[in-house]
Amino acid sequence: MSKIISIGLALPPYRHKQDDILRFMQLVYAMNSNDNRKLRYLYHHSGIDHRYSVIPDYSREVNDWEFYPQTENLEPFPSLEHRISLFNKTAGPLSVTAIQECVNGLIRGNEITHLITISCTGMSAPGLDLQVMELMDLPKNIYRTSVNFMGCYAAIHGLKIADAICRTEKKAKVMIVCTELCTLHFQKEPTIDSIASSLLFGDGAGAVLVAGDDYPKKGLILDQFYSEVITKGKKDMAWELSSSGFLMTLSGFVPELLEEDFNPLVTRALEKAGIDRGEISHWCIHPGGRRILDAIHRSLSFTNGDLQYSYETLKEVGNLSSATILFVLKKIMNAGLTGGQRVFGAAFGPGLTMETFVANAE
Repeated sequence: MSKIISIGLALPPYRHKQDDILRFMQLVYAMNSNDNRKLRYLYHHSGIDHRYSVIPDYSREVNDWEFYPQTENLEPFPSLEHRISLFNKTAGPLSVTAIQECVNGLIRGNEITHLITISCTGMSAPGLDLQVMELMDLPKNIYRTSVNFMGCYAAIHGLKIADAICRTEKKAKVMIVCTELCTLHFQKEPTIDSIASSLLFGDGAGAVLVAGDDYPKKGLILDQFYSEVITKGKKDMAWELSSSGFLMTLSGFVPELLEEDFNPLVTRALEKAGIDRGEISHWCIHPGGRRILDAIHRSLSFTNGDLQYSYETLKEVGNLSSATILFVLKKIMNAGLTGGQRVFGAAFGPGLTMETFVANAE
């Protein structure tokens, strides 16, 4: 078996108020007064106060923009190459910051035996895994793998890989780092999908150290994983490449799908784990958006407070794709877990894929 030993988090330097991002979007979208009013309503009811970005422009005046052209129509609009170039420049150092916080006082960097890098917002070869190796001077023979383009549930997929490694290699110390720079992929056309993604997503990184269950420090034992794909939602959540960046599809039907299907999913996941719902003390749910959290709240018939840490994460940083659930889980761990308490985690992404885990506090 394996367990989560620690989690480290990192955010880029530019912290944008949601109201400042709203003003940027209103300027760029050039909407009429009625549509501007609708957009303002969406932002003020998003459940988000701030988001972070590697781009400073979202809370600056036009004359101070650095990433986007200082033109009325944003032309020439940043190309995919321009966006990936900034990803390659900033993702590595941000990842290392999260990893260093994760291992601080526990192990040295050269004791990491396996490295799993996760991202759906930037890809290249050599990629993020080799950048992290070089920046941290990790062993050249380190086992490494990359999980790319799986979306918001990818951190749980990474935990599944780490768990499998630790079950076969008792001395393994697996480092997973999820690094997402979602704000690189802003699109200027005011489509429903562009508005949804510019409303919700931010940048950040989360790192998690997983080791065998005989590791001397107490942690969170990974007990069970379960996943399903809701094929009827295949077209409602997607992530595709284009010449001007990555394009997101996030339809308004997703919360309805989750409200209908999430409770049965939880039932089946708990049946596989052989436990009752009443044994779950903490719920670590990916905050895909306020409507999504509200839908899950209704689906599971929660009372106030059951999704406290998910709502808090959404408020403080927005949706960071794969890294977000690690922000929620760290809040839960920092709040204090007593031995025997169980955590149920879930995240969702393209497919529509739902990944879950059950973990037990030592």
